[in-house]
Amino acid sequence: MSYPPALYHGESGEVSAHVVRGDREPDVVYPNGNRVFYLARDVETSGTFGLYRWEFAGPESGPAPHFHRTITESFHVLAGTVTIFDGKDWVRCHAGDFAHVPAGGIHGFRNQDGPAQMLLHFAPGAPREAYFEGLAAGIADFDEDQRDRFMREHDNHWV
Repeated sequence: MSYPPALYHGESGEVSAHVVRGDREPDVVYPNGNRVFYLARDVETSGTFGLYRWEFAGPESGPAPHFHRTITESFHVLAGTVTIFDGKDWVRCHAGDFAHVPAGGIHGFRNQDGPAQMLLHFAPGAPREAYFEGLAAGIADFDEDQRDRFMREHDNHWV
């Protein structure tokens, strides 16, 4: 087993850490109270991954089964219960549980049991911020063609 090719070719390292404080305001707040925190965007990780904290406010919400062609998606439940669709069944995941979905893997998630928090990890990094912000801005007002175009632009394919 070997490591992947080097990403850094310098000799002495560099000062380049990215720190995000836990007490900051959310980057996106949805009308239902859900909140998203941008922890590591693709532009901050040189496209290697994106990491976001998702907080469900309480009312049940979350995407129906779908897949992505260009990115993998992983979920790590921090608090509460997040019900994750694993391609066959909806599985209740609790604090400490982790799920990984490779590109093409059918998945979905929701909070059927009230407030919950999780980390969302996408690899490689993709500009998911525009997707989160578009959802919050109200794609419910889009017509069917606009909604389909928005979803395709953000690599969401519904099943």
